[in-house]
Amino acid sequence: MNYTRFVVKVSRVGASSAEYVRRIDRKPIQTTPELGLALVMGKVIATEVLESLGKSRWTPEMVAVRVNE
Repeated sequence: MNYTRFVVKVSRVGASSAEYVRRIDRKPIQTTPELGLALVMGKVIATEVLESLGKSRWTPEMVAVRVNE
């Protein structure tokens, strides 16, 4: 069965490539350049991560991905 989950893509000021959120339980939030290592989360959690990153130097964006479970 296919489910829609979300990852948070962030672009840092001055960086050439975008990264994905890997862990959210630490400060600062850990990121990775690989989509396969990104934290896949539900819409509520992804929205909370977007809100927390909205006040930083990063530009966050929520990206929908299809997951087979």
